[in-house]
Amino acid sequence: MATGGDNPVRWNCLCCPIQSDFPRIFTDEPEANIRAGARPLGHSDTRTVLTVALGILAFSPPLPAQPVPLQAIVNPSSVLENNGKPVAFALHGFIEFKSLSEVFPYIDSQKQRWKGKLSDGERDRLAEDLLREAIESRIISMVDERPLEALVTHTSEELKQAIAGVREPVPSGYGADFSAVQDKWKHSLNCWSAASSISARVLSNWYPIEEGITLHGAVYDSTEHFWQAVKYHPDTTVADVTAMLEFLQHWSWAPFLARLDDDPKLYLPNAYAVEFLRYNLAAERLRWFRDELNRQGMKPGDHARQAQQRDPQRPSGAPFRFSASEDKALWGDLADVLQMIYILAPADDPVRQVLAERHFDGIYLDGRKMGFISQEFRSQMLEIWRVKYLQMPRFREVISSIPMEIALSHFLNDGDSPDIPIPVYVGYLNEIRKLARPSSRTVSP
Repeated sequence: MATGGDNPVRWNCLCCPIQSDFPRIFTDEPEANIRAGARPLGHSDTRTVLTVALGILAFSPPLPAQPVPLQAIVNPSSVLENNGKPVAFALHGFIEFKSLSEVFPYIDSQKQRWKGKLSDGERDRLAEDLLREAIESRIISMVDERPLEALVTHTSEELKQAIAGVREPVPSGYGADFSAVQDKWKHSLNCWSAASSISARVLSNWYPIEEGITLHGAVYDSTEHFWQAVKYHPDTTVADVTAMLEFLQHWSWAPFLARLDDDPKLYLPNAYAVEFLRYNLAAERLRWFRDELNRQGMKPGDHARQAQQRDPQRPSGAPFRFSASEDKALWGDLADVLQMIYILAPADDPVRQVLAERHFDGIYLDGRKMGFISQEFRSQMLEIWRVKYLQMPRFREVISSIPMEIALSHFLNDGDSPDIPIPVYVGYLNEIRKLARPSSRTVSP
């Protein structure tokens, strides 16, 4: 097994490993490292990745993929390939890498970035967290399950032996983090829309519900459609949304982002949100939002929330107006941009008044207003799951059939959602499973 150094080994899905030079994406400046990186993946730009993944699952015949040796997984310089293309992974959903050896200088740059603004101990803990997150993101790929397969089909002792066989420099804690990730995912199910497990796909909010799901008096094609729709005030029209896009396109966002980048108390707790905004406030992305509204045939007088609800004229079996991925990429991402700007802007920033006038200053539901980042809004996820998993027998049967020894989890490119952080989301998912089990059926839904 070839390893290390300046000649990364590429492990291709359909052929033997190929030796190839691999260009670094880093420059000397930490922030430029982020901006110069490849196109990001994650919650906010899942259209391409998930379309490919779902297409592979739905239409492609099984192919004899070459297993990836465990040693290749733990060697930092190894680059995994799928169909001839490097399999990327990310930190904070958007800062993309192709090998763990690329992550190490990024971690060092982040320690230097906050020198003088964080204590030595805080910077060390940040480095430790980034390393663990990078290893997990490398293992839990959105497009290739072979890293996870290699890790969970070997024993802990075999993993230790593979780590001992690494002949490249690695940070302190490297082996322990791999062991922790192995232990977690030997007993966890990653619940997302393109998972290989049917149960895991059903437990995704993106799972299409053919009969529809009634939530707060309206019918939706999935729980994802509801979650994104309610981020728009009932009176908000497509004309309002278009006006906000025009506003975003003409506002200078560089000072806004620079303020977030410069303050560890703002950036670090909101790293995913900041990188999400950086990507979605780019001119190209804002044009995409506008073009997508036009492509979908939206009219100025259409109401944004109602557009995401089930079309009552839709014939049974006909395609949804928006798939869950389309709904998230267009309506969800745009609403998140507007809501997060309102939250992260200084109290006296005039941009907040502009957003408040269009009701992008919180969640308006059933005549009440909730903070976009609030326990009140987050708890709505548990309430809509009470409908899906406790009141709809077919979904109750799926979630309750998953053994309690298997933890329900959710991990996509180290991404997060500011409206409902992953730990909260996962906690609710495991809680609703307990309520759905036979021993809990005397509990009123």
